[in-house]
Amino acid sequence: MQLKIKLLCLVFAILFLGLISRLFYWQVVKSSELSQQAKSQYSSSKITQAPRGNILASDGSFWVVRTDAWLVYANTNIMTQTPASVANKLGAILDEDIDKLQALLSKKSSWISLKQKVDNDVKNNIEALKITGIGFENQESQYYPEASSSAQVLGFVGKDDNGEDIGYFGLEGYYNIPLSGKSGFIGRDKDAKGAPILLAGAKQINAVSGVDLKTSIDKRIQFMAEEKLKEGIEKYRAKGGSVTIMNPTTGAIMAMASSPSYDPQNYREYSDEVFKNPVISNTFEPGSIFKVIVMAAGLDKGVVTPDTPCDICGQSLKIDKFEIKTWNNKYTPNLSMTNVIVNSDNVGMSFVGQKLGADVMYDYLTKFGIGKKTGIDLQGETPSKLREKGTWNIVDLATASFGQGVAVTGIQMVRAVAAIANGGYLVTPHVVESIRGTDWEEKTKADKPEHIISTESASETTQMMVEAVDRGEAKWTKIPGYKVAGKTGTAQIPVAGHYDPTNTNHS
Repeated sequence: MQLKIKLLCLVFAILFLGLISRLFYWQVVKSSELSQQAKSQYSSSKITQAPRGNILASDGSFWVVRTDAWLVYANTNIMTQTPASVANKLGAILDEDIDKLQALLSKKSSWISLKQKVDNDVKNNIEALKITGIGFENQESQYYPEASSSAQVLGFVGKDDNGEDIGYFGLEGYYNIPLSGKSGFIGRDKDAKGAPILLAGAKQINAVSGVDLKTSIDKRIQFMAEEKLKEGIEKYRAKGGSVTIMNPTTGAIMAMASSPSYDPQNYREYSDEVFKNPVISNTFEPGSIFKVIVMAAGLDKGVVTPDTPCDICGQSLKIDKFEIKTWNNKYTPNLSMTNVIVNSDNVGMSFVGQKLGADVMYDYLTKFGIGKKTGIDLQGETPSKLREKGTWNIVDLATASFGQGVAVTGIQMVRAVAAIANGGYLVTPHVVESIRGTDWEEKTKADKPEHIISTESASETTQMMVEAVDRGEAKWTKIPGYKVAGKTGTAQIPVAGHYDPTNTNHS
């Protein structure tokens, strides 16, 4: 009898320990998970998206305007028509493959996304079909009134890994956070049937709308630049090109056009290569347009004057194993520095480079912003790099003096030459002039211009460029009634350790 009592006590003890362990598991180990499940049964929450800001031209008209759009979804649990029938009806309206739609509609689910960001006309056409189980959720889309104009400046809005809207490239990418605003939140208790309990109130944080960007891009100038670029590409059968127009005093970009381009409304139809803005992302050897920077450095350092004679310009120049020639194989003894620019003389520029020396040349190029980012407010800027100071040999020095063996971006060249145009001040290029909220507007803050060469040196270089337009290879840029300072350039294209024998870059 005592043995049976002991066994019975042991059984009760084991059961008691099992009960205690189970209670510990549910009340301690799983308490957080169970609490969350219980909470989900009596409370609901929803993230409210913030309206994205618009992008405006200099006159206040729209480059990008945000509009209402709709996500089309299906609840196949309550659909009364067959997947094939619904797919056939929606295929043409949504411009989607019918087999793809049918495959989606064949799944059993209370929510299946069919297409995102359809406009009101598409929504109305679908609603007119009165298909049970097809619904809509409000979204936001972008409309580009000027189609592909300024596409690489603007960028586009796509999806991130979580399916959320995000800006890519250009202004959309650079200013994505302020354009996006801040999402809101609504939390509310619900009864056993899932209906909101109104008396319980709601926890709500309002979404904060994204700001608008007012740019310095002038639509009239932008359209003209794009048209002239198109004409130039067709005339010279070029693969592509770009035009940048900047106020040299303020750094404000008034136009920036590139070709080939794309339509940001339908960016999915284009290859990734066209999304990059070549003005800020592509590097190239500048050739003769670089000569004005090196000449400005020589004038500022005092190693040459506009009238200094070039005592090596009577023939080609042999340096190490290389021979430097003029572009037309014509040589003029004692050519003045002004005429070196007018004639775009490579030997004369090598003369200036020798007078400066490699280290001083490097310092001046750095002052002009060569080898580093300009700081322009566009996503995707790629800095070119200079060879490290102290590693330049005599050939590097000579070739760099006439724009060969050194890489730049288009925006670096625009910025550098602007410093010659505005009296020696290096400015930071920018596209956005001001940021606008609901009832406020704030000007963007520009970096203080840096005085990199003397006003006299800038003026002397400018006058050389005027002479180049009046008497040199740049004379085709003359405009009646205007005084034009300019410099043209033709540069070989480096390919796999050598220069392309047929193709060149023209500036």
